[in-house]
Amino acid sequence: MRVLLSVLYPLLSLTVFGLYPSMTIGPKEGWQVYSSAQDADGRCICTVVAPEQSLCSRDAKSRQLRQLLEKVQNMSQSIEVLNLRTQRDFQYVIKMENQMKGLRTKFRQVEDDRKSIMAKNFQELKDKMDELKPLIPVLEQYKMDAALISQFKEEIRNLSVVLTGIQEEIGAYDYDELYQRVLRLDTRLRSCMGKLTCGKLMKITGPVTIKTSGTRFGAWMTDPLATTRNNRVWYMDSYTNSKIVREYKTTDDFVSGVVSQTYSLPFKWEGTNHIVYNGSLYYNKYQSNIIVKYNFETGTVLAQRALEFAGFHNMYPYTWGGYSDIDVMADELGMWAVYATNQNAGNVVISQIDPDTLQVLKTWNTEYSKRNAGESFMICGTLYITNSHLSGAKVYYAYSTKTSSYEYIDIPFHNQYFHISMLDYNARERALYAWNNGHQVIFNVTLFHVIKTEDDS
Repeated sequence: MRVLLSVLYPLLSLTVFGLYPSMTIGPKEGWQVYSSAQDADGRCICTVVAPEQSLCSRDAKSRQLRQLLEKVQNMSQSIEVLNLRTQRDFQYVIKMENQMKGLRTKFRQVEDDRKSIMAKNFQELKDKMDELKPLIPVLEQYKMDAALISQFKEEIRNLSVVLTGIQEEIGAYDYDELYQRVLRLDTRLRSCMGKLTCGKLMKITGPVTIKTSGTRFGAWMTDPLATTRNNRVWYMDSYTNSKIVREYKTTDDFVSGVVSQTYSLPFKWEGTNHIVYNGSLYYNKYQSNIIVKYNFETGTVLAQRALEFAGFHNMYPYTWGGYSDIDVMADELGMWAVYATNQNAGNVVISQIDPDTLQVLKTWNTEYSKRNAGESFMICGTLYITNSHLSGAKVYYAYSTKTSSYEYIDIPFHNQYFHISMLDYNARERALYAWNNGHQVIFNVTLFHVIKTEDDS
C-alpha cells in the first residue's frame, strides 16, 4: 500500500476546498478530474485530478502504475477463487457436521438394543470415522492451530482402536455368555456379602436432596424387600387428616412429578413414621394405637392390630410433635415398632413385629424418654436415637436388642433444612430416607462389619 501511494503521490494533485467552500478551481491544462466528493448540501469538498492518459502513456512511472493495477486485479481474482473454495469447504464441513449428528443417533441405538444391533452399529461407526478423516485436510487448509489438528488426529486414531477392540470383544463372546458371566459374578458378590455380619453405625454423610415438595411434614419411602429392578417410590404428604398415597415407578419419575398410581386408604394416618415392606404399607391408624397393613396390589387391608398400652395422638411423640407416637420401621432383621407406654414411664419401647399378623414377637424397654427423642431408626437390630429434630442434631443414643444394653454415642449429621419430621433406614439402599422441612433427602451411612467364620453360629 505504501508503494502504491508513493507512485500516486507525484501523479495526483489534490485540491481541498473544505476551508473555501465557495471557491471553484478547475483542472490545469493537460489534467483530468480523477475523483471528487461533495457534502450533504451538494457543495464540493475536494477534487482529485490526474494527468490525461495520453500525456503519460510513455512515462516510466505510468508504466509502474499500470503494473500495480494489474497486480491488484490479479489479487482480486485470487480472492474470488479463495472465496469459491471457502464456500465449497464450508459445505463440506456442514456435511461432516450432519455425519457427526448421525453418530450420536447410532450411539443411542446401540444403547437401546445391544444384543441385536451392536455388532452392526459398531462397524457402521467405524466406517463413519473413516469418512471423517478427509475433514482433517479441510481444517489444515484453514490454517488452524497445528497442535489442535494433531490432537484431533490422535483422538480419531484412539477412537478407531477402541471401536475395533469392542468389535473384537463382541466377536469373542456371545451376548448370552457375557450375561451368564455377569450372573456368576453377581452370585459371588452376594455370597461374599452373606459372610458379613450385621453392621454397626459409624458415620452418616450427606444429605443428597432428591426433591423439594409438599408441606413441612411428610414421609416418602421405597420397599427394602423389592427387587433391584423395582424402584417404586411412595409419597405421603402431611402428618394427619389424609388418606392419599402417591406412587411413582422410579426415582426419576418422582423427581419429575410423574405419578403412576394414587391410592385412597380406608383409614387416615397419624404421624409420618410409615414404611412400605414387601409390597404392603404399614401405618398408624388415626387417633388410635392400631397398626394397619394395607396391600397395594389388592387395595385391601390385610391386617390391623393394636399395640398394647402404646400412647397415641401426641401422648408420647417425638420432640417435634405431629402425632409421631408410634414409629413403624424395618431393617435387616425384620419389622419393628417404636413407641412409649405409661408402664415404662413414657420411655421408649421397642417391639419386633410379625409383618404378616402384626403380632408382637418380643419387646425391650429402654430408659430413654420418647419425648426427648428427635427421631429414631433401626439398623441390624439396634435402635439409634437422635437428640433433636432441629439444627445441630446428632445420633446420641443406641440400644442393642441383641445384648439388651445401651450406650451413648456421638455421630453428627448435617440437618441441612433444620427440621426433620421423618428419618427411616432402608436396608436395601443402605441409606436413611428423611423428610427435612419440605425437602426429600437421603443420607448415606457407613457401617462396621465383622466377617463370619465357619465357627460362627
